[in-house]
Amino acid sequence: MNKDIATPIRTKAILEKYGFTFKKSLGQNFLIDTNILRNIVENAELTESSGAVEIGPGIGALTEQLAKACKKVLAFEIDQRLIPVLKDTLSPYPHVTIINQDFLKANVNEVLKEYFTEEEEISIVANLPYYITTPIIMKCLEEKLPFKNMVVMMQKEVGDRIAAQPGTKNYGSLTIAIQYYTTVEIVMHVPRTVFIPQPNVDSVVIRLRKRDQPIVQVKDESFFFKVVKSSFGQRRKTILNNLTNSLDQGKEKKELIVSSLGVAGIEPSRRGETLTIEEFAKLSDALYEHFN
Repeated sequence: MNKDIATPIRTKAILEKYGFTFKKSLGQNFLIDTNILRNIVENAELTESSGAVEIGPGIGALTEQLAKACKKVLAFEIDQRLIPVLKDTLSPYPHVTIINQDFLKANVNEVLKEYFTEEEEISIVANLPYYITTPIIMKCLEEKLPFKNMVVMMQKEVGDRIAAQPGTKNYGSLTIAIQYYTTVEIVMHVPRTVFIPQPNVDSVVIRLRKRDQPIVQVKDESFFFKVVKSSFGQRRKTILNNLTNSLDQGKEKKELIVSSLGVAGIEPSRRGETLTIEEFAKLSDALYEHFN
C-alpha cells in the first residue's frame, strides 16, 4: 500500500528525489495534511461515476485523494518540471490524466469534451495559487464550464470577499460576480502551518454550487456587471457619485442616473456596498436604455 503523498516525510522525500525547488512566481505551496485533503474531496461530493478537474496538482497530494474517490481525474499543471514527478507519484492511478497546460490559456471546454461524456458529472477541485485565484474562478464561470460544483482552497481574505453579505466591508464586485452564478459556502478554515513552504496567510476552502439560472434576470449581463463595477469605483463615495464618474458619459447624463436610481427605488446617497444583487439588477435595467 502506498503511503499518502501528503505527509511531511513523503513530500520531502519526493522533493529531494527530483531536486525540486519552489517557484515563487507560480505560487507553489504544497499541502502536507491528509485529513484536510480528504475533507476537501468529501465536500466535492464525488461518486464512482463522476469526474474531477484539478488545477495545479503540484506533486499529486490532492490528485491522489481525488483518484481514490471518483471515476477519472483530469489535472492541468503549468510547471513542466512537475510532469515527471506526477507520472511517478500517480503511477498507481491509471484513471488520472495530467495535461501540461496553463489553465487560464487553455480551451478548457474543448478539453473537457475529449475526456468526459455529457452524462458524467464534473467537480472542479483545487488548491489554487493565491495570485490567480480570481481569474481562475471567473474563467470557470464566464466560459460556462459544465461543472456541478467547485471546491477550491484560497487565501482567507479572498474567500471572505467571495462569501460576503451586503453592507459589510468585504462585499464588492467580486462577491456579486460569483454569487450571480453560484451559491457560496465556506466549508473549512485551513491554517498556514499545513503547507510547505508555509505561506504568510491562512486559507479557506469554499464550495461554489452552480445555480440552474443566475440569481437575477437582467436585460444585459455585461452592462449589469459594468454597473456593479462602477458602483464600487471608490468605496467611500455614494452610488450617484461613483456612477457619474465611472460610466461612459456619466457626467453628461447625471440627471438620467438620478432618475434611474429613482425608478429602481434606490437613494442616490447610498453606497454601493449596501445594495443587494436584486437592487443592482433593477438599477442596471433602469440605466440600460440611457447608456446603450
